[in-house]
Amino acid sequence: MDPKRLIGLRQVKAISDYQFGKPVTDVLFENMQNIHLERSRSTDKIRYIFHNDNLMLTLRPNNGFFTLSLYSANIIIQNCVSPKMRVIVLNEISEFIERGRNVFCKHVVDLDEDLRPFDEVIVVNQNDKLLAIGKLKLPVSYVKSFTSGVAVNVRKGIYKSKI
Repeated sequence: MDPKRLIGLRQVKAISDYQFGKPVTDVLFENMQNIHLERSRSTDKIRYIFHNDNLMLTLRPNNGFFTLSLYSANIIIQNCVSPKMRVIVLNEISEFIERGRNVFCKHVVDLDEDLRPFDEVIVVNQNDKLLAIGKLKLPVSYVKSFTSGVAVNVRKGIYKSKI
């Protein structure tokens, strides 16, 4: 294996361990042979992580953390016990979230207790169906106690997505 690729894979796994935790990293990087790293042409830094030609993660250059794709969210949902990395919302508002609308605190049924503000989250309905991916805006205790305000800024709903 190419030393540059090996170092890149180690770096990506280390960031994922820190951001998502070891169990999620093990699920995402289960088959290392099918992982492809795409680097920036100008800076030669890692930008995108692909699995079998599907975009899995994007490395944000401003803070060094990953953003999830719908593909990686599906992998996590299939392999991790609920509510790991999830925000569970009412079934009645599923269609709005699928179209990329933000999640309000009053619509949240349950969420992972280990989440922190600005963490990447997967928004699912009560049947554990993927609706969107986004960023948690408030601490877990606030989300559970507030009846107004945005809990999750949705980045991509499943019907809004281009990727």
